[in-house]
Order: sequence, then C-alpha cells, then structure tokens
Amino acid sequence: QVQLVESGGGLVQPGGSLRLSCAASGFTLDYYAIGWFRQAPGKEREGVICIGPGDSRPYFADSVKDSVKGRFTISRDNAKNTVYLQMNSLKPEDTAVYYCAADRGAYQCSGDLYDFWGQGTQVTVSS
Repeated sequence: QVQLVESGGGLVQPGGSLRLSCAASGFTLDYYAIGWFRQAPGKEREGVICIGPGDSRPYFADSVKDSVKGRFTISRDNAKNTVYLQMNSLKPEDTAVYYCAADRGAYQCSGDLYDFWGQGTQVTVSS
C-alpha cells in the first residue's frame, strides 16, 4: 500500500526554522518525482518545491519562487525512504498546511500532476 506520512510541523516564531519530513512506504521514493505543496487558510493549494527522480535538480513552483528561494530546500534520504523540506527564515505568510506528494512522471511543480499525497502537516509562523 502506497503511503506518505508528513511530520515536523508546528508553531515557530518568525525567523525560525523547521524541517518537515515525508516518509514513504509501499514504494521507493527515489524512483519518483516528489513535491512539497501548501495550502493556506482561504487559499488554493500551491506548489512550493519539487524534485525529479534520482539525483534531479530541485526546482521551485513559479508562483512562490521569489518568496521561498534561498530559504527552502528539498532533500532525499534514500536509506530512510524519506524526503525533507528544510524551511529557514520563516515568515507569517508561510503559514499553511504542508503536503508532500509523489508521482512517477510529474515534470512540473503542479499538484494536478501528482497521484500520491500525504495527509499534511500544519506549519504556523507567529510571534
């Protein structure tokens, strides 16, 4: 059974950091494109950062690139079958539920292209 489980969310002050984890079971993450997405209250889900299978270079969703580039990074730990989202210098506008998603053939950081989703983890940036 394919499953993605996110963890690591929480409440953090502006300027702080969080590392979200996305643990996969039932399939090997390294063979899949992985994306991190977020949905803020009252807003549509948006892509944040995605990475292709294997050693592909990560890329940002166009809609958030200027906002998160230099602060957010994505990485894989194939031994743990886990992908991470490192978020630094967090801002209140980063507050959202963050989701990871996987797909064999996704080529853009668009949620419509991803088949498998986790349940999400809440990130709240507030003083």
